[in-house]
Amino acid sequence: MTRYRAPVQGKIGQVVDVIVLLIMAIGALYIPLWLGMAGSSKVPEAITDPSWEGLGQNPVMVEQWQKLGFADPASASDLITARFDYSFSIGAMIAMVVVIVGYYAILLRFSEKEYREVIAEKFGE
Repeated sequence: MTRYRAPVQGKIGQVVDVIVLLIMAIGALYIPLWLGMAGSSKVPEAITDPSWEGLGQNPVMVEQWQKLGFADPASASDLITARFDYSFSIGAMIAMVVVIVGYYAILLRFSEKEYREVIAEKFGE
């Protein structure tokens, strides 16, 4: 019985593979941001007449805010009261589920095909 030898890939094929994988990785990270499907926005609470105490800041925190250039509580209130918006759209979630399930279906199909080829090569039909 002969040992299995994987096919040898040339240098140009390796370079093309690396470029394609790099494009896919950058695309997977950037396209959802570009389409507005990822990332969250911060929504500050509207506070009338803010004070350092009303914003929950102690004297040490006030001193640090002042070192950062926020002299009064009104200028820092948007940063202090900002909370992440965790809302999402059903359409974006469905699109994500379809992409993930489709990816795994394709992955399983190609893996099964390659697995059967290796078994056939190693042990015959």
